[in-house]
Amino acid sequence: MVLTSILILGALSSLAFASPAPVQELPVEEILDANVTPFRVVNVPTKTLLARADVLSKITGGVNSVLNELGSAIPSYVASGVPNFFQEFPTKDKVQSSLGLDDAQVRALPTNVLNLPPYGNWTDRGWNIRFHGNVYKQPSTNQSVIDSLANKFLIGTDVKDLPPDQQAQARNFTRSIFVIQQEDLNVTMRLQPAPSAGSSGQPGGGGAVTAPGGSQEIRLPYPTTDQGDYDVFMPIQSNGLVDGTSTELIQRLNVYAEGSDLGNATAYLVPPTGFTIISDIDDILRVTKIYQPKEGLLNSFARPFVPWLNMPDIYANWAKEYPNMHFHYLTTTPEQVTRNYMDYIYKTYPGGSFDTRPLNFSDVSATLKIRRFLLDKIFATYPNRKFILVADTSNSDVMSAYPDLAHKHPNQVQCIFLRNTSSTDSGDKFPYNTKGFEGLANNTYMFFNVPDDLRGLDIANQKCLNQSIKQNLTFGYQDEAIGIHGSGAEMLGARRGSMVGLVAALAVAVVLFT
Repeated sequence: MVLTSILILGALSSLAFASPAPVQELPVEEILDANVTPFRVVNVPTKTLLARADVLSKITGGVNSVLNELGSAIPSYVASGVPNFFQEFPTKDKVQSSLGLDDAQVRALPTNVLNLPPYGNWTDRGWNIRFHGNVYKQPSTNQSVIDSLANKFLIGTDVKDLPPDQQAQARNFTRSIFVIQQEDLNVTMRLQPAPSAGSSGQPGGGGAVTAPGGSQEIRLPYPTTDQGDYDVFMPIQSNGLVDGTSTELIQRLNVYAEGSDLGNATAYLVPPTGFTIISDIDDILRVTKIYQPKEGLLNSFARPFVPWLNMPDIYANWAKEYPNMHFHYLTTTPEQVTRNYMDYIYKTYPGGSFDTRPLNFSDVSATLKIRRFLLDKIFATYPNRKFILVADTSNSDVMSAYPDLAHKHPNQVQCIFLRNTSSTDSGDKFPYNTKGFEGLANNTYMFFNVPDDLRGLDIANQKCLNQSIKQNLTFGYQDEAIGIHGSGAEMLGARRGSMVGLVAALAVAVVLFT
């Protein structure tokens, strides 16, 4: 089947750079009904959410973090892998006011688009693409103001004391936070075949092939939200694309947002069957140390992104072994600061689609649920694909969502791979809960220590456990760094004896960010 697909794509390659079709104007009722097909997408928004209150009401709820249950004074956001510096970023009115800009000055600024790399699905009506991102304006802010703002995100460090390259990154990161989102705008997308996307040790980036057609322009039918977000599943014209029932390969299209030099992304047209890797980024694909606030801040805002050991080799090998593998990167990092993440992935890992946290999800309890919301969306979009879930133990939402998905979708979750950060990093002193894994077949998941633990696994046949790696699951709370290997009284005793120093270490961060 794969060989047949390659021949079809090669025969149609002459169509790759056809002239764009006219802007596609589809009636709203057709767009809303686009997913009523044999591969129906359930509970997936098909239009921009004019107000995300409906979504927030569904996903918000009590946050039962480990440390809250333990009675600790350490903030719940740290234990949950959602640091406070990723909360309550300023919105457009506050940015405009704090920078002293009037409406005329804002209107004179160029409009930019953060266009997140989307995924597309096949239905009996053709290909659909989920376009999502944000429209904003970038104020021109002098360096002294930016330095002052940047210092608010650094613990015990002044941006002027950083090396020159880290100063530049900290300033750019800060500028990406202080933007003015643009509401009530309709975005037009231009599609063209994409020759490459991402670095995987393969020509073109691995995980997909250049589409043999698909050139066109599409005007998104719904305006941006009051925070500048757009999120819509749209049917597209074939214009030479291979049908999803005729190929197992993922076709790759470049997506350009008209009127913005920054609004470029790559779309992945993913067939109904095959394998999809859903991967977190922080502390699994790069060194972040989100569980150590000062280090986490410096690694996120100032220091160059650095791969975690040889993890890029593992992903490159997967891309080679499974040429139709779909890579999807899901991070709860807010939209504003994801350009660095996307650039890092493009240069280091196989190209793939992206999900991040929309601007309106700024409340901590909502943020802890957004990952599950996005996971449910992609599972519903591809009900016949197999998923490999990759993350680390420092995120409580992962530790809850991943095994729960395996229980609820046993035919879709192929493997779960979790880096055990506490087994190799003494700085991770936050217990994680393995209760959700009770009852799952032990060959379907693995808690691993280093990337090489993942070599040689037979993912296609769901042999996901390296027998040489001891698992030691308690099906309760545990943390190797501080000797917690169970739940209940045993854990409480360990916490009282082992976490006093951690509370002191975080005191500065708590004062600064609460």
